[in-house]
Amino acid sequence: MMKSVVTVPFRGIIDDFRGRAACYKHDWIAGLTSGISILAPSTYIFFASALPVIAFGEQLSRDTDGSVSTVETLVSTAICGIIHSIFGGQPLLILGVAEPTIIMYTYMYKFAKGRQDLGQRLYLAWAGWICVWTALLLFLLAMFNACYIINRFTRIAGETFGMLISVLFVQEAIKGLVSEFKVPKAEDPSLEKDQFQWLYTNGLLGVIFSFGLLYTSLKSIKARSWWYGTGWFRSFVADYGVPLMVLVWSALSYGVPSKVPSGVPRRLFSPLPWESASLHLWTVIKDMGKVPPTYIFAALIPAVMIAGLYFFDHTVASQMAQQKEFNLKNPSAYHHDILLLGFMTLLCGLIGVPPSNGVLPQSPMHTKSLAVLKRQLIRRKMVKSAKESIKRKATNSEIYGNMQAVFIKIDSSPDTTVAKELEHLKEAVMRSTENKNGDKAEVTFDPEKHIDVYLPVRVNEQRVSNLLQSLLVAASVCAMPVIKKIPTSVLWGYFAYMAIDSLPGNQLWERILLLVITPGRRFKVLEGVHASFVESVPFRYIASFTIFQFVYLLLCFGVTWIPIAGILFPLPFFLLLSIRQHLLPKLFQPHHLRELDAAEYEEIVGDPQRLRSFSSKEMEAPHNGTEEGEVDICGAEILDELTTSRGEFKVRSKSFTEDKHPQVHATTETEFE
Repeated sequence: MMKSVVTVPFRGIIDDFRGRAACYKHDWIAGLTSGISILAPSTYIFFASALPVIAFGEQLSRDTDGSVSTVETLVSTAICGIIHSIFGGQPLLILGVAEPTIIMYTYMYKFAKGRQDLGQRLYLAWAGWICVWTALLLFLLAMFNACYIINRFTRIAGETFGMLISVLFVQEAIKGLVSEFKVPKAEDPSLEKDQFQWLYTNGLLGVIFSFGLLYTSLKSIKARSWWYGTGWFRSFVADYGVPLMVLVWSALSYGVPSKVPSGVPRRLFSPLPWESASLHLWTVIKDMGKVPPTYIFAALIPAVMIAGLYFFDHTVASQMAQQKEFNLKNPSAYHHDILLLGFMTLLCGLIGVPPSNGVLPQSPMHTKSLAVLKRQLIRRKMVKSAKESIKRKATNSEIYGNMQAVFIKIDSSPDTTVAKELEHLKEAVMRSTENKNGDKAEVTFDPEKHIDVYLPVRVNEQRVSNLLQSLLVAASVCAMPVIKKIPTSVLWGYFAYMAIDSLPGNQLWERILLLVITPGRRFKVLEGVHASFVESVPFRYIASFTIFQFVYLLLCFGVTWIPIAGILFPLPFFLLLSIRQHLLPKLFQPHHLRELDAAEYEEIVGDPQRLRSFSSKEMEAPHNGTEEGEVDICGAEILDELTTSRGEFKVRSKSFTEDKHPQVHATTETEFE
């Protein structure tokens, strides 16, 4: 059946269009009826999208000698975001100029610059031809239903690619920080600010601002778990702490003494949108006819790489934005979105800006922020219903029945679906009737606590938040005079932050850390929350799989250093799909490979008995609250606990060995060999 569907051209596009057309009107109604509350997720995603795009623009400006700058990356993100929010199949998908695009455009510039008949003058015109070929390839992928192979994009490919991007972020941060001690290529070294003492001062300030932003940003994103401050304050710091830290450190950069020459510390350089350096981009299409025919056809080679990258990146980002744990009601639209991506890539190439595609982790972050929005509304009304029922001394069956009625009224899901999803909440309500001796039940139903824990995730599926954040990105183009006041060293710190923030939840990184833990201390891993493969796969197979993946990562990173052939760096990831399908099953047992390359991020809760068996004192019983007040946990904090940094839901289960005697740790190698 699948084979017949794949061989029918346009079948995927037609099915996607029919599925999304049925809910298109509702997408707008749901957003418009959300009222002012839709501004919170829109603003949150705007900052999450705009900051990386600004940083990438500065990187691209430096690597292309100013041929492309922050203005172009912002314009591309805004245009593609607006088009996708209106015409896209999956409106939860966030588009932006991503690091792979920056890498490819840098390689393309180095190639063009070294060719006399291209040079910097025709670089963007040649890039336009590459976008034309890329768009054609994306059209073909969509027409011939290529998105049906999405299940072949397994964890090993996604996480190796993610680790490579993290490594490249760190590399860019280090290169940027080193450049703070050097004279920029386009500047006159005789200027006062470029004298040794001021260059040294600029470099030291750069180190302070970079590490300052890195440290404070990493602290701020954990604000929801702070012990201090109100829930609203902690949520505000967690959601907006990173852009706030960019503002704070940018403001501190103006606190240098007046005797320091202008230009220290060094700041972002970019032409303003209304200056000639930016306006000439709109005439790139005129120069495309000047590109020699040989290079027009040669453009097909990088186009194949970019099309493969976009297909992989765009599809995986869309997949992450609509994970099954989000319980989305509207259908997916992979083929429709790839087709639209082809049109947007063509448009970007013709106007001389780098194309945008689906990005991580912003896409699942967008869905999660809308889940919090819908969750807060449902929770508030269900808690109110439960408290009113308890006040009337209703039976537990009546309490649950009233809450279920409220949930169905807001969510409009079928009764059978709701009954299944609220099964654990029903058990929590009914548990207080277990003691039939007339005494106080051992477990008392607490609406504030139990509804938070057992309430299923619901997402406000609509298009307004994506459109609003894209319009804000468009407005930020006009704010370039303000953006140019950001020190470049702050952006290098932001690159380092993006790299470090993406590591938690990447199982390749977690397995690398596991390898460097001494055998006598590995039991500590089992005492906390840990990945399921730690218990289900022998340590030697974990080590072998990790070493293979790490060596492959180094190979991919090495390809990026090849001067001209570096443009082929996506090729190893395409080969990895074949290696995963044909070679790895011969090297690892099937059940081990399923665990190490699992489709879901499965965690196991640590065994408290093990922790006590190694403690000199008895652990105190946990306290969920006090008589004076309630537990202060918000929906966003719960969702943070349930998802990784890249927005992937964690599937938690009990330990495979929890029923065994705690003596399992008498020899520390037991669990790993």
